[in-house]
Amino acid sequence: MGVLRRFLAGIFDRIERPIDRLVGPSLNPLAQLGALGFFHFWVVAVSGIYLFIFFDTGVERAYASVESITLAHWYHAGVMRSLHRYASDLMVALMLVHLLREFARDRYRGARWFSWFTGMPVLWLVFISGITGYWLVWDRLAQYVAVVSSELLDKLAIFGEPIARNFVSTGTLTSRFFTLMVFLHIAVPLFLLFLMWVHILRISRPKVNPPRLLAGASLGALLVVSILNPARSQGPADLSSLPVTVGLDWFFLPFYPIADGVSLNLVWGILVVATIVLGAMPWLPPMRRPKAAVVDLPHCNGCTRCAEDCPYEAIRMKPRSDGLPFLTEASVNAALCVGCGICMGSCPSSTPFRRSEELVTGIDLPDQPLRVLREQGHAVSAGLQGPTRVMVLGCEFSAAGRRKAPDTVLVPCVGMVPPSMIDYILSRDLADAVVLAGCPESAGNHRLGVAWTKARVDRTRDPYLRSRVPRERLRMVWASRSEAGRLDREVANAREEIPPMPRKERQQ
Repeated sequence: MGVLRRFLAGIFDRIERPIDRLVGPSLNPLAQLGALGFFHFWVVAVSGIYLFIFFDTGVERAYASVESITLAHWYHAGVMRSLHRYASDLMVALMLVHLLREFARDRYRGARWFSWFTGMPVLWLVFISGITGYWLVWDRLAQYVAVVSSELLDKLAIFGEPIARNFVSTGTLTSRFFTLMVFLHIAVPLFLLFLMWVHILRISRPKVNPPRLLAGASLGALLVVSILNPARSQGPADLSSLPVTVGLDWFFLPFYPIADGVSLNLVWGILVVATIVLGAMPWLPPMRRPKAAVVDLPHCNGCTRCAEDCPYEAIRMKPRSDGLPFLTEASVNAALCVGCGICMGSCPSSTPFRRSEELVTGIDLPDQPLRVLREQGHAVSAGLQGPTRVMVLGCEFSAAGRRKAPDTVLVPCVGMVPPSMIDYILSRDLADAVVLAGCPESAGNHRLGVAWTKARVDRTRDPYLRSRVPRERLRMVWASRSEAGRLDREVANAREEIPPMPRKERQQ
């Protein structure tokens, strides 16, 4: 499993990094798959509501109304029909690539199991929504879909009588069928929207809206395709004969040719096994989880920074319990904590300058507390050589983790490094320059780690990097594990371009 993940991660890196350089991380569509999925859901919903105005539910009238939409009103309703079709296909593609990318980045196990697991019913409902939509057109493709779908449903024996016979002879299908299909085609997406909300419930600040430029470009491309290649019906359904040749939508109907050519029990077996395997993947094998962050109440003043910065809703503020004169205290839900350490980097008491007592902070990581981080900085400093000594503080999931050089202190996320640590390294003469090495901005292993680090360095988010820190002695590199060579070059450039620290610049 690990080999497959690394192989896929390498493929995504080779695709994503050039896109980052071309349009920037914020406009990289592969970094906005979830948000684009939400956006196209609304495109499908709005275009579907518009089409419903012109649709007539009835055995004799459904196909005619769709043809009227496509031909007589091609310049508005016809474009909407094509937009509805292509946006639905694109939504399926986005979801499948999103699933594959999260697997490749190993962001589906441990505390992240919930989003992956709730994604399984989302997938099912998206396909059910699309399939019921094809029935409504009531052309030859709809007839084929209806026959195969009803045969599959009959295998479950959930109806009193077989329903497939309604689609193999004339006079057995009534307009109530289309009323039911319209109801399902509306009700299923409503429940789908609810599950999409559940899917992101454990994510702090989830992206449900892509950047406007990216959304506009996507919508514009769909409109161009809708005009140049409009969706067409495939002739009216004829229950007196079975469809022999139809054009399939391979996004929604990939299993239908299989169901048409092999045992229906085998098809259900494949679908059930695939669903179970995908749903169980977060525990195949179980992930070795890092220890959750811990709160030290004597050093917690209830400032809420850790709760605000946590990407996974793992920290909540609750009423004070120790009698100290503060209103609240931080509380960590160990089941949701991924051990990224971003909370430690946000805590105002996370400063390595203290000497009078044991170095303890308000919230810390048991596996790598601030005390150990400071000790690692001293240990790495002792081995730095050259006129300009450069120390790398790097995320283990980035190029720094792949590089594993003696000039590097590795952390679970670059957002774990408090700005005061940079100040400490430079002012205590542990190094002449510091390089912060994190994941690519569009593919961070831990959400918001890169964003919060940049904001702290830019002094737009607490805790700030103090103004006394010489900014020219700090470099930031956002590179994936496949870009270790790029990090080497950036470190080499820092050694060449940054002069040794003059004695007078060192703070006491």
